[in-house]
Amino acid sequence: QVHLVESGGGLVQTGGSLRLSCAASGSTFDNYPMGWFRQTPGKEREFVAGISRSGISTNYADSVKGRFTIARDNAKNTVFLQMNSLKPEDTANYYCAGVTAGRSYYGPTQRQYDYWGQGTQVTVSS
Repeated sequence: QVHLVESGGGLVQTGGSLRLSCAASGSTFDNYPMGWFRQTPGKEREFVAGISRSGISTNYADSVKGRFTIARDNAKNTVFLQMNSLKPEDTANYYCAGVTAGRSYYGPTQRQYDYWGQGTQVTVSS
């Protein structure tokens, strides 16, 4: 079992940057592949990025490739999402998610993720 808490959201202008953090507690963090998803009202939650247990391998949605970077610090039980060149369409509630310990999945399918944070709001003004 792992408990996830996101932080770092806020209001930023188009072209700006934000860094989201997700702090994990409750179990051995480096056993869990992790991901970031986002959701806006009235829309399905969508995959943003995923990262392997070691942090060596990553996976991104096409819409954020080249602008967002996912990383993790297993010593600090934290996963990050660095967001650069932000656009108004990046406005959403961003969620951190974890896959069951020992598995290797870090792709876009939500039902593969077993643990979710409460979300942090990112608003990009035009």
